[in-house]
Amino acid sequence: MEIIDLHEDLAFSSFYYNVYNETGQSSIEKLKSFDKSIIFSAVFPHIKIHGQKTKFIPLMDVMLEQFKLYYRMSSDYKINIIEDKILNGINFLISMEGTDILNEPEDVIILKRLGLRSIGLTWNYDTKFAASCYSKKDYGLTGHGEDLISICNKNNIIIDLAHASKKTILEASSVTERPVIDSHTNVSSLKNHKRNIDDESIKAITETDGVIGLTGIKETLKNGSIYDIIENINYVGDNYGWRHVSIGTDFLGMNDTPDNFNSILDIVKLRDFLGEHFYDVVYKNAFRVLSSNLNI
Repeated sequence: MEIIDLHEDLAFSSFYYNVYNETGQSSIEKLKSFDKSIIFSAVFPHIKIHGQKTKFIPLMDVMLEQFKLYYRMSSDYKINIIEDKILNGINFLISMEGTDILNEPEDVIILKRLGLRSIGLTWNYDTKFAASCYSKKDYGLTGHGEDLISICNKNNIIIDLAHASKKTILEASSVTERPVIDSHTNVSSLKNHKRNIDDESIKAITETDGVIGLTGIKETLKNGSIYDIIENINYVGDNYGWRHVSIGTDFLGMNDTPDNFNSILDIVKLRDFLGEHFYDVVYKNAFRVLSSNLNI
């Protein structure tokens, strides 16, 4: 069986858990169960600072340690880090969650040399590149952000609009020359949550020929079960086309999982609900966008 998961937090979670063979949401041992897996493996370069208001502070050293972890995993477990080829077994596609660590758009070229192949324009904070979904004033895509998208398009780096504001999504989708993704989100018309996206945003992403990664983040789901994930999948597929539906679990990035969808192994349960659309949703659609961006 082949799968693509558009978002897992293996590196950040390694600071707290054993992501090699722990028995929770995802691990190297669990991923070995699939004939071929492509995991968008997040770099989340932040530390948490507690005070009057909890903040996440981006640090270069934290970023580098997470890159190093993926390369150690690659060496120890013969995992392919995707640069210009995809192999059977486990493949990591290294992705960056947010642009907080970048000083200028050209920095992304250096990160590509380190193995980066996908970048989110924001996390939950506004940056000099784009406004986030939690922005107090949605200013959308900045000039730096537009330059960043152009550089990524020319250098085979996927643009991820997860956590982005509505205006950012619309403007980024209008300027990109390649398909974009929203790696882990759900539909706001089914559950009103800042991390979910509305129909205009879905339409903008699909018009780039991109994909929406429907997610297991429990608070973004109506009742917090696998049935809600299916409802989100069907909503996007039925209304915007089944070529635009994918999965971004956010496993290892959340404390609580949906009922009956507790680990990456549960992705096989979607077959009973999706029928003929199953392979498209769990692999083919995301692979099309990956191939288009990376020229693989």
